[in-house]
Amino acid sequence: MSIAWLIFLTLAFFFLQGVIYVKWGLRNIEYNRRFSQTTAYVGDEIEMIDEIANKKLIPVPWVRLESKINAHLVFGQVEGAERGDMHRTLFSLMPFQKIKRRQKVLCAKRGYYQFETVSMSTGDAVGFDETFQTVHSTASITVFPEIVNKEDIPLPSQSWLGELIVKRWIIEDPFLVAGVREYSSGDPMHTINWKATARSGSMQVNQYDYTADHHLMIYVNFDQTEDKWHPIIHEDLLEKALSYAASIAHESIELGIPTGFGCNSYLVSDSNKENSIRLYPANGHSHLLAMLDQMAKAKMDISFAFYEFLEEDINRQLERTDIFIITNIITEKVQMHIDILEENGNRVETLLLNNEEESGDRYAS
Repeated sequence: MSIAWLIFLTLAFFFLQGVIYVKWGLRNIEYNRRFSQTTAYVGDEIEMIDEIANKKLIPVPWVRLESKINAHLVFGQVEGAERGDMHRTLFSLMPFQKIKRRQKVLCAKRGYYQFETVSMSTGDAVGFDETFQTVHSTASITVFPEIVNKEDIPLPSQSWLGELIVKRWIIEDPFLVAGVREYSSGDPMHTINWKATARSGSMQVNQYDYTADHHLMIYVNFDQTEDKWHPIIHEDLLEKALSYAASIAHESIELGIPTGFGCNSYLVSDSNKENSIRLYPANGHSHLLAMLDQMAKAKMDISFAFYEFLEEDINRQLERTDIFIITNIITEKVQMHIDILEENGNRVETLLLNNEEESGDRYAS
């Protein structure tokens, strides 16, 4: 055989195999991506599992998978994978071969992460030509806020919420009047018993009994200035606030206290940005997971001002509820609405978070 024929046959072979792989390389290739679990907490390490199968007689020398990744999902090193803005994995498949590849993923930040599409490409053995195909993926992971120890939440000993976490759940019930007593400085105006005051000639206030029937609502204020249109700057403060909210919800649900959660943000999946997040108090592990899910999927944005959020409670005549607000600002309008909620028979406390780490957290009742 002459050299000319050898060159001709070689070129013909490369041309033919190029045509075959470009036309049939991705045919009968099945691919699936999933996570080892659907939920995790900040700091957890999970696995992302890629499964790919070649269901034909022709071997595939290489298949490359590419997808965008979020920087808060930190992938470990694995053979055949590349790290960067795009996540890339390379496979080589024999006829009717199936490969499962596991990659460690560190969940570095709260959120909802989803791989909607994966780009799959292949080509001839020498890389002269390529073909591409987009594969839809249902792989998603919901990362709950970090759970901290109750000792790390800056609650002073005089806080009723601190007593709730550390000791027991016993608070005054404004509907169980045990008697009257003389007025003391600091008693709220709504506790004054005007009939007893008229009879005795001195200011008298109701003295309440104790009950275990109250509900707890945990609120996170996403406002960071008085201007609700001002963009959120201190995202780390809101992440801390959500972490505290999740930790308190864990403790209260374990103690059997009906607990709810709300914030003036909206879900990342909600097309209506004017919807707030609010889950009413309930008990049980499934309800706790529902609250954590809402916290994880809360968008780092504001639906409407926090005083408007509290106004919804006032309009629906909320009563006999303990409200714990985690915030880094309390405006005059917010304080006014807090006062109204307390006059309506609720109990409100706030945990103030500072913008400056060195100044620490503040607390106000």
